[in-house]
Amino acid sequence: MSLLLDNPFQELPPDRAVDTDLFLETVSHIPSFFDCLGSTVFSVIKSDINGNITKIRAVYLKDPAKYVTLQAIVEAERDAHGAQWPKVGATLALMWLKRGLRFIQILLQSLADGERDENNPNLIRVNITKAYEQALKKYHGWIVQKIFRTALLAAPYRSNFLKALSRGEEVKEEDCLANVRQFLVNYTVTVDAIYEMYTNLNAELDYAV
Repeated sequence: MSLLLDNPFQELPPDRAVDTDLFLETVSHIPSFFDCLGSTVFSVIKSDINGNITKIRAVYLKDPAKYVTLQAIVEAERDAHGAQWPKVGATLALMWLKRGLRFIQILLQSLADGERDENNPNLIRVNITKAYEQALKKYHGWIVQKIFRTALLAAPYRSNFLKALSRGEEVKEEDCLANVRQFLVNYTVTVDAIYEMYTNLNAELDYAV
């Protein structure tokens, strides 16, 4: 069994619109990914992702017929605030959620690509570091960055992490990585589509927490 493939992301339609209901159902299983990293330090990201999913779902449930796609929600919130992007609501929640999803994407892609520390081949610190620096670091102040530096030191062994992704089963590394690559196909397209939407709508808010 594979933790990732139990609830895979679906292929997007030609217009790359992300169905809100389907997205929320699929992404709701993502937080359990952080349990595979072992340390409770990573619960910070897990909690953040859970919170943002909850906020987006709350907005969606107010009018499911209107908010069929994620873009419909974002555009409606923009219009409600006089064409200004609010630091509230689903728009802000999705902005931070996509960054957490990008973190996972880069981490898994780095593993799938075989990137590793030759001096410590059974550590995934190099993969997590790459993911954090590219997806999250620029949005964090020094206090939050310090928390993540601690998290890096608590990263599990590569073998333990891959075993956790396989729900504790003894699976050959290459078979596990094949599952990761399969999962990444639609997951990456979905995350990229959300990023593109924010770029096209000029909805990105660049500030640190």
